[in-house]
Amino acid sequence: MKVFGFAGWSGSGKTTLIEQLIPRFVQRALRVSLIKHAHHTFDVDHPGKDSYRHRHAGAFEILVTSSRRWVLMHELRGAQEPSFEEQVKRVSPCDLLLVEGFKFAPIPKLEVWRAATGEPLLHPNDPHIVAVASDAKVETKLPLLDLNDVDGIAQFILKKLELK
Repeated sequence: MKVFGFAGWSGSGKTTLIEQLIPRFVQRALRVSLIKHAHHTFDVDHPGKDSYRHRHAGAFEILVTSSRRWVLMHELRGAQEPSFEEQVKRVSPCDLLLVEGFKFAPIPKLEVWRAATGEPLLHPNDPHIVAVASDAKVETKLPLLDLNDVDGIAQFILKKLELK
């Protein structure tokens, strides 16, 4: 399994870029999975649903399954968040695991940067960033990719991971 990450500040376009890249990788017959790190409380369950009621009653894990998909919700209930490495072990085998967030994970990453965010570049402080994708001119020694050239970014990632 090859692992490739996307780092960048909120509003830089990471999610949109990943959404555009996934079909390009799938068209190449790659099995693609994704880990997204959320920096805030999030919920995939909704009030009134049985699973929501069971979780709020105190269940540690709830597995919801159907003929189309299944999801396992695990409540930490005060326990420490699992490490990136532990989370990767939970993912089913695939050809390409994309990672959004986990800025400090020791994996090759593409920095997605827009001047409009007003935030500094990450790559000067992250040796795992292998290129920058931006819609602006960026002073960098790393490869600079046009954020609007999704095909070019896909080719860069495939080549970098030797998945051509």
